[in-house]
Amino acid sequence: MPHDVLLAEATRGNRVESRHYGAAVVVDATGKTVFAAGDVETPIYPRSTVKALQALPLLTEGAADKYNLGQEALALACASHQGEPAHVAVAADMLARTGRDATSLECGTHWPLDARAARALATSGEQASALHNCCSGKHAGFVCLSCATGHDPEHYTRPEHPVMQAVARTLEEVTGIPHTDDNRGTDGCAIPTWAIPLHALAKAYARFATGQSLTPERAQAATRLRSAIAANPFMVAGTNQFDTRVMQVLAPRVFTKMGAEGVMIAMLPEKGLGIAIKCRDGGVRAAEAAAAALIARFGTENNPELAHFMRQNLKNWNGQSVGEFRVSATLAEDHYPAAPS
Repeated sequence: MPHDVLLAEATRGNRVESRHYGAAVVVDATGKTVFAAGDVETPIYPRSTVKALQALPLLTEGAADKYNLGQEALALACASHQGEPAHVAVAADMLARTGRDATSLECGTHWPLDARAARALATSGEQASALHNCCSGKHAGFVCLSCATGHDPEHYTRPEHPVMQAVARTLEEVTGIPHTDDNRGTDGCAIPTWAIPLHALAKAYARFATGQSLTPERAQAATRLRSAIAANPFMVAGTNQFDTRVMQVLAPRVFTKMGAEGVMIAMLPEKGLGIAIKCRDGGVRAAEAAAAALIARFGTENNPELAHFMRQNLKNWNGQSVGEFRVSATLAEDHYPAAPS
């Protein structure tokens, strides 16, 4: 079994202070490996990186058209957002179109992840609701799907509910990996999550990017979701987040999606490639650096936004440079950026 490789490291002075190890893979829609580093076959939980795949039934089963969901709503259905006012408003509108409200959401409640939004909410004297949950858009989509197909949305997060059954079938067919009790866990937002190899995750997004090996209905749905995301990258994440920052300058040529515990995916539709990354220690910063490097390398993108995530100057609270955070040369190859000033 391949050993994990260095994804990124942080220096302080003239020493390396921290190292992040993991695996990364680039795959085309036929399943051919274009690049691999580390163990890309041991199953991992993809967490929120599969949200765009989970949103496919929202379109293929007719719910998006039944409730006339616009592009912002379709993008939010694929999101891990920061709970900013625009995110909350779109999620609430999605539910209202079914005649329901936040009480139908089963994702749980937390305060907005965006500090400004959280402070504003607290200052107003209001309490956080499930609409502020980073997964509320996805869950609003599940409620729409349930209502549109004639099912009571109560307990839609349970594996036996028709909505989760449709999601599981879609994930299984797009990834090519069985989604059974044996590889199922429970995600942070209460829905099932299934462990799959990084290679299968990357292949699924190469298919999503190209429509290859998808049914005509799924290929059309993937095209609509890609278009919605490219037009509304803010909805997918939020202020100053990796996904939003990268897609604001590179969409539709690039799509990215972060997941918990250091999982990251990207797709390059024009190249027909899917990318999947897992940082074993769960470090998001390393997964972001690796994604930026592989987008630059295989998407032939030379962009300051990618360079920022690949190599950053680290400063203390007095503004003094104390080191740097940098992606490994193994991933960046000849796209390794110059040291930041």
